[in-house]
Amino acid sequence: MNNSFAKFSGNWFFGEGIMLIVTLLWGATFVIVKESINDISTMLFIAIRFSIAIIILFPILFKVRKEFTKEAFTAGLIIGFLLFGGFAAQTVGLKYTTATKSGFLTGSAVVMVPFLQIIIAKRKPTLGAIIGVIFVFTGILLLSSDTNSIFSIFVEFKENFTIGDFLTLICALFFALYIIYIDKFTKLHHFWVLVIMQMGVTALLAFVFLFVGSYSGIENVRIEFTNYLLFGLFYTSIFATLVTTVLQTKYQKLISPTKAGIIFSLEPVFAAVFAFFLLNEKITNLGYVGAALIFAGLIISELFDTLFIKNGYANSKS
Repeated sequence: MNNSFAKFSGNWFFGEGIMLIVTLLWGATFVIVKESINDISTMLFIAIRFSIAIIILFPILFKVRKEFTKEAFTAGLIIGFLLFGGFAAQTVGLKYTTATKSGFLTGSAVVMVPFLQIIIAKRKPTLGAIIGVIFVFTGILLLSSDTNSIFSIFVEFKENFTIGDFLTLICALFFALYIIYIDKFTKLHHFWVLVIMQMGVTALLAFVFLFVGSYSGIENVRIEFTNYLLFGLFYTSIFATLVTTVLQTKYQKLISPTKAGIIFSLEPVFAAVFAFFLLNEKITNLGYVGAALIFAGLIISELFDTLFIKNGYANSKS
């Protein structure tokens, strides 16, 4: 058991630990973006955010230009499209649904990943990962419910399922597919090429949808340069876009897509913590239980197979 625990500790900082840092950086964006879009239209915010990141990457672009093979370019287009689809569907969906339902539906990606992993990657999740997913999804349910009923969010869906809810489900599917294809493509192509392609494709598509939305009257282009907006663009472009994309693209391949999805499900927990300290938003009693279950799911997904695989409780590699 000591050797198993040592193995667990070593792997943590090379795979799970880095993905945890990525999730922490994402968690802070909930509060920052929520306040920033008071001063800017949503698509313009996404376009500027990713444009700043791609501008910073220009020196690296020239350095790795010979690595832009046809196959790598195509892979970058695919994951760039999926990344933009997730951001766009989530952002637009938030205009037509509540933050509570948005968080729950986005978190449902953790359930989609294991099935997509089997279909696309032909890779079966371990028993520990499956148990972890169950704990995490239950935790997200509790985190999304109010203090009156564990199943209050389902009542809300039954009474009022909106276009925003549908778009957020699409968002979850995009992010689940993104996790799968990041795992697949980063093992085949130069990671800087994939990072640059993601940034470029997302920025380009954001500008396209910005002009389409403005022309069709869906969303007017607006921007007011306030100190908070400038801070929001700085944080999201550098830390929550450039840094997180580089780290995820380079290191997610060290762990399975299912485990990555479980770690990323901690984002609403971190978001709730930041909202508590910065916006004075309260966390319900069920929310605390839900957060504990999400953390428990993360630990189970890692420790179960590591500690019990030799005893025959798990027999597939994650």
